[in-house]
Amino acid sequence: MSVVDTTPPPVARGLHRTLWVLQGFLGVFFIVASAGPKLFGETNTVQSFEDMGAAPWFRYFIGLVELAGGIGLLVPRLAGLAAVGLALLMVGAAITQAFILDGGALVITPVVLFFLFVFVAWGRRDSIGRLFRR
Repeated sequence: MSVVDTTPPPVARGLHRTLWVLQGFLGVFFIVASAGPKLFGETNTVQSFEDMGAAPWFRYFIGLVELAGGIGLLVPRLAGLAAVGLALLMVGAAITQAFILDGGALVITPVVLFFLFVFVAWGRRDSIGRLFRR
């Protein structure tokens, strides 16, 4: 009887390094520049959520989701799952920019971030699989 190895091949070294640089940049960005203003009540951020007609708790909720996602991108075991969650969050952000805030060209930011998170999730798909096989 032979044993078949079904483990996925490891990510190439260059791709692995590229993913870590991207994860580090996006993780710090989401912790500092995205979650921070929402959680600390920066004036423009508060105004944006008021313009959407969102309750104050929703701003805190989104800030906490972004904070958790940013931290998750920096944790090897959670990076893939965090990227999936943040990609889904960017879908909501793009829809909100396009249809609620009438953001026009501002829709580009969450769309670009969506594709970056999809790239990270794809590159870390083996870690996502390991989380769900336990």
